[in-house]
Amino acid sequence: MKVVICSKEKMDRLVAKEFIDMVKKKPNAVLGFATGTSPLGVYKNLIEANKKGIVSFKDCTSFNLDEYVGLAGNHPQSYRYFMDHALFDEIDIKKENTYVPSGVGDYHKGMKEYDALIKGVGGIDIQILGIGSDGHIAFNEPGTPFDSYTHETALAPSTIKDNSRLFSSIDEVPTHAVTMGLKSIMEAKKIVLIATGKNKAKAIYGLLKGPITEELPCSILQKHPDVTVYCDEDAYSLVK
Repeated sequence: MKVVICSKEKMDRLVAKEFIDMVKKKPNAVLGFATGTSPLGVYKNLIEANKKGIVSFKDCTSFNLDEYVGLAGNHPQSYRYFMDHALFDEIDIKKENTYVPSGVGDYHKGMKEYDALIKGVGGIDIQILGIGSDGHIAFNEPGTPFDSYTHETALAPSTIKDNSRLFSSIDEVPTHAVTMGLKSIMEAKKIVLIATGKNKAKAIYGLLKGPITEELPCSILQKHPDVTVYCDEDAYSLVK
């Protein structure tokens, strides 16, 4: 596992470059995206590179990690809406080739199909991850089995609290989500993880130094052959 310690601004450029290099090497790359505030700077760099003609995403396919249960794709707090406005509407990727799990309708059927869709295009070439203060990746909360594929999960109180900053009140935050499982994530060929702030320091310590345990979902990444962890000084502070 490689660790890069740098400022958030530099982190955003470096992670974007990882995606750009992948697409230049493989124009029809399968890209794994995440939501939340952590990857926004990365996406801004990808948009800039696309508009400058440095890279094209027209032949790429993308898969997102998760979606809230109960929020349709046109809901302003849904992850489909987030991705459309933060990235997809601003680059030349074909919208029909962008996949986000559904949290409405017969979403249980969709969960079973999601991993098959990923396998059908050859698997994810590069996946970006954030990390929760409790060590969750995607919405795989502590206790999630390491052999899990895409599934519905109840969100931990700490996750609901963390995500409430994006809603008018904590009461509006959905309590369940559809998420790629830990085995789904581990099947990505390359993984980049972003962590900033002291509230992520304990999770990063566990990721880099702690035992591999389902009580710290991110710890499974220690078994992946190609992971780069990008941290700022605060997130890395307990490792020193």
